[in-house]
Amino acid sequence: QVQLVESGGGLVQAGGSLRLSCSASGDTFSRHVMGWFRQAPGKEREFVATISRSGGRLYYADSVKGRFTISRDNAKNTVYLQMNSLKPEDTAVYYCAAYYSYYDDITSLMSKYDYWGQGTQVTVSS
Repeated sequence: QVQLVESGGGLVQAGGSLRLSCSASGDTFSRHVMGWFRQAPGKEREFVATISRSGGRLYYADSVKGRFTISRDNAKNTVYLQMNSLKPEDTAVYYCAAYYSYYDDITSLMSKYDYWGQGTQVTVSS
């Protein structure tokens, strides 16, 4: 079992930056693949970014590639999402997610993730 708590959301103007954090507790954090997803009003939840257990493998949605950076600190049991050059279309509730893996893999498949945080709101004004 892993408990995830996101923080760092807020209101920012277009072109600005935010850094989201997701703090994990419970099972060994370093054995879990981590991901960020988001859900905008009236839309389905979508993949944003994922990072492998070691942090050596990363993958991003095309919509955020080059603007967002996912990273993790296994010593602090925390995964981050640095968001730069924010756009109004980035407005959504952002969720941290995790799944246990024996391998240093990554996936964008939502169904693979077993543990979810409660979400943090990000609002980008134009």
